[in-house]
Amino acid sequence: MGPTKHTMRQRIYPLRIMGMGLGGIAVGTVLWEHGASHAAWAFAAFATLAWPHLAFVSAGRSADPYRAEIRNLLVDSALVGALVPLMHFCLLPSVLLCMLTMQDKIACGVRGLWLRSLPGMVGGALAGALVTGLEFEPRNSLAITLACLPVMMLHSLSVSLVSYRLIRKVSHQNQQLDELRRIDALTGLYGRGHWQEQAEDALRRFRAENAPTSLLMLDIDHFKDINDRFGHSVGDEVIRAVAGLVRANVGATDCAGRYGGDEFAVVMPGRDFAAAQAVAERIRAQAQDMRLPGLPQLQFTCSIGIAAMDTAHTRVRDWVDAADAALYQAKRSGRNSTSALSEPGAATG
Repeated sequence: MGPTKHTMRQRIYPLRIMGMGLGGIAVGTVLWEHGASHAAWAFAAFATLAWPHLAFVSAGRSADPYRAEIRNLLVDSALVGALVPLMHFCLLPSVLLCMLTMQDKIACGVRGLWLRSLPGMVGGALAGALVTGLEFEPRNSLAITLACLPVMMLHSLSVSLVSYRLIRKVSHQNQQLDELRRIDALTGLYGRGHWQEQAEDALRRFRAENAPTSLLMLDIDHFKDINDRFGHSVGDEVIRAVAGLVRANVGATDCAGRYGGDEFAVVMPGRDFAAAQAVAERIRAQAQDMRLPGLPQLQFTCSIGIAAMDTAHTRVRDWVDAADAALYQAKRSGRNSTSALSEPGAATG
């Protein structure tokens, strides 16, 4: 049973107290003007004053509070239906109470509940008519109109506030889901999808402003051998350790992401060739000196390719290909090194 089901009872209780209690003012005014019997007053008092608390207690004691609260919401509709003939079908309070009862069913978020409550409301009205008779006095006095104002304003406002809080909660959850979508679970760096979006933005800014922008492509050397010798859990630890080095060395405006497997990519807006190479060299040097807790015998290194954004790069793919070419040049040069492309297609070790 999800959080919504657990909190439904607590969320509806104050709304039921307010709706039924304020509605009772309108009902009581009508009964007073019509000189209602003691039995009519007793039923109205039960429906508007006692029932909200009884419903709360009964749902709390139920083995399934959610289903019990659904049942109570249907009982709400039946009680409101019974109050309509009790008020001799007085137009304004009858329409108002029925409308607000339907609003409660919609606001609770249970699909189709308002429709399921209609038979109970009609049945309650018929039962009330059989007991009280079909006396029809739809006119509203000024006193009845004034008695309807509190429930009309305050109950509607309270439902709006509850809906607003739910919308804010859903919005916050959507933001969290979006954050999970953007972040790679293993490394805490950006996932490839979000990184790709940031690289596209960097390309557009370069075309508009011609500001220096660089890209690092980083790969852990002999990573397959690490997995084969120590196991994949240790391999994951190595990936996390290198990701931590990347995160510690890049700037706030840089976008570091896990490109795939043991490969990382860093978009570095505003950094020229020399600045990007300095960052790459720091990461490389720190990686070769790092040791995992409990595995001092495990040494690992990384190779890094660097490519500055160039006017020849018409797509992000062209830029990534240039950085990849520099990365593989570093691999061919013996690994544990950085390599940079000063122009597309030319690598320097």
